[in-house]
Amino acid sequence: MKKRSANNTYIKPIVITTVLILFIQSVSAHVVVGELEKMSKTETAVLYLGLGFKHILPYGLDHILFILGLYLLNPKLKSILLQATAFTLAHSVTLGLSMYRIINIHPGIIEPIIAMSIVYVAIENITTQKLKASRIGIVFLFGLIHGLGFANVLNDLGLPQNAYFSSLIFFNLGVELGQISIILAAFLLFGKWFGKEKYYRSRIVVPISVAIAVVAGYWTIERLMI
Repeated sequence: MKKRSANNTYIKPIVITTVLILFIQSVSAHVVVGELEKMSKTETAVLYLGLGFKHILPYGLDHILFILGLYLLNPKLKSILLQATAFTLAHSVTLGLSMYRIINIHPGIIEPIIAMSIVYVAIENITTQKLKASRIGIVFLFGLIHGLGFANVLNDLGLPQNAYFSSLIFFNLGVELGQISIILAAFLLFGKWFGKEKYYRSRIVVPISVAIAVVAGYWTIERLMI
């Protein structure tokens, strides 16, 4: 019994490390799902929580720029909470529907639209000075698209059948923690210090939004050509 326990002590970290490497390299990890099912539900939950977080920070640059774009226009807490809530509700819906095979859209369609959504938010930041109520609805629609992008990642990774729902939930929670981290970082970097300054828009919102639009525009063209 002690020998078997010792073997498990070494095997579980190896399985976790393997999954993380496969995730980072964006290759199929279905080959290790059988090994994941040998892990406890707590270990699986922690693993997928970490994978969800890592999908945003540091590897999800497109999602980082999207959340940053949402924050920039109006750095007030109420403003970003409304947008973040709409985005979270939306991507949670499509992530769940996609993972349960209720909807299925090819990544070749989803990924360019995700890039376009970033361009839209950045351009709106440049052309609009105040947060409009319509933006909440638009963010919700974009959240539906981003949720399908999250699902593509999980489809590549795979989910253990004996903890399918809980792994899905914890991956989504990891994504939320990543998004919250981006918002906090943006607040600490410039929202707290410059958000109320007269030059906030001209020196921070517009320049950063232009940079975001250029990068996301390049991604759009690149993804359309794949």
